[in-house]
Amino acid sequence: MDILIVMCVGILIGKFLVPKKAKTANEYLSLLSTFLLIFAMGVTLGSDDNFFAELSALGITSFLFFLIPTVLSILLVYLLTRHFMQKKDSDAQGRAEKK
Repeated sequence: MDILIVMCVGILIGKFLVPKKAKTANEYLSLLSTFLLIFAMGVTLGSDDNFFAELSALGITSFLFFLIPTVLSILLVYLLTRHFMQKKDSDAQGRAEKK
């Protein structure tokens, strides 16, 4: 919950307080921060003595964290597209018949 609050505060600050001129500098700062985060995660994982023993469990967990949201997102987009696109197609056919 704390992470969500911090993200929302960051969005509001970016929207209302950061000038548009600082956009490029902010993009580079975000990229640098991302690289530092990935590096720090690598250092943390590399310093774990049981890293290679736990790698298979970490890989399976990571794969599931990727697979479940991806499948659900594709399913949701498919269902919503199917539902809303049918209405547009039927509206277009109705207008064509009136002409």
